[in-house]
Amino acid sequence: MNTTNLIFLVAMMIPIFITVIFIPFWTRKTESFGVSIPEKAYHRPDIKKMRQKYAWTNVLLALITSATFLLLAGGHDEDFIGILFAILIGIVLVASFAVYLVFHKQMKELKSKNQDWAQKPQLVMVDTGFRNQKLAHSNYWFVIPFLISIVTVVITLINYQQIPDRYPSHYNLSGEATNWTHKSYRSVLLMPIMQIYLTLVFLFINTIASKAKQQVSAENPEVSIRQNLIFRRRWSLFTIIMGTALVSMFLLIQLSIIYPINQQVLMIVPLVFTVGILAWTIILSITTGQGGSRIPVKTGSAGGTIINRDDDRYWKLGMFYFNKNDPAIFLEKRFGIGWTNNWAHPLSWIFILVIILLAVGLPMLLG
Repeated sequence: MNTTNLIFLVAMMIPIFITVIFIPFWTRKTESFGVSIPEKAYHRPDIKKMRQKYAWTNVLLALITSATFLLLAGGHDEDFIGILFAILIGIVLVASFAVYLVFHKQMKELKSKNQDWAQKPQLVMVDTGFRNQKLAHSNYWFVIPFLISIVTVVITLINYQQIPDRYPSHYNLSGEATNWTHKSYRSVLLMPIMQIYLTLVFLFINTIASKAKQQVSAENPEVSIRQNLIFRRRWSLFTIIMGTALVSMFLLIQLSIIYPINQQVLMIVPLVFTVGILAWTIILSITTGQGGSRIPVKTGSAGGTIINRDDDRYWKLGMFYFNKNDPAIFLEKRFGIGWTNNWAHPLSWIFILVIILLAVGLPMLLG
């Protein structure tokens, strides 16, 4: 593999590095490294320094990973480089989680030394009219990717005889076919079935955006509610557009086994899609923050006389929510952007198992 392709793969790591480095700056100001704190404490010099140290530690990790990849990948074939790439990404995720745990422990120790934080009145704020507002864009938008999936099935079946008995199913970065598939109804229908599956997954994610547990800051409820509404709507729009674009791209790939399509187009379109989605994800995270915490809203002002109820005991390692008395299935992440699940709720496990089984089972069934 040439140097240009290696640099391209390193560039593909950058969005992961950016996400890992800047997560502490995107979380709610009522939480720090998975530990609940008063909103005003977020700006304390010692806590600010912790965020900076966390970021620079992960910058160093990113530099070491990139250098290791370039050093080890040179002169090897694409299969080796693909395995190396996957291994290094896995190492980055594990190492960054270990770094997080160090700072999570430090944050817990800092909180234990500031007993005055717990002495403030603790409240759970609930907006009874919250569910009556438009929290996410309509699920009816997913009719579009569903129709695209159906069109893909129809075109495939009508033109089945035109599909070669053996067609390429994988290309390298140079546009050369590296893997081939023998034609059968099962193999040619794999792509449209995956389109339907992905549409259902994105519809599920959009539903979570509207149904997830409400989280309102006790210190500044008016601002918090407004920010959270915008947060949910922005990510809902992102989910709908990303899902529709991905399903459309799969249609193009499916058409390539029926009609002659320029290989450059087949390489450029996924690349543009990937870069666009990653860029949008990062920009959305920076401008929105978790729960809308980075959205400027002029309504209200923080009083600092009350804080959110301290529920740290339900957050294992500050990341995994486990509360059997909470009827909510989904709620906001404490460390990161988006939503997580209540691991103590049985339905949570059912949803996860269904998604995993379908993701693994469909390719096996139709392969």
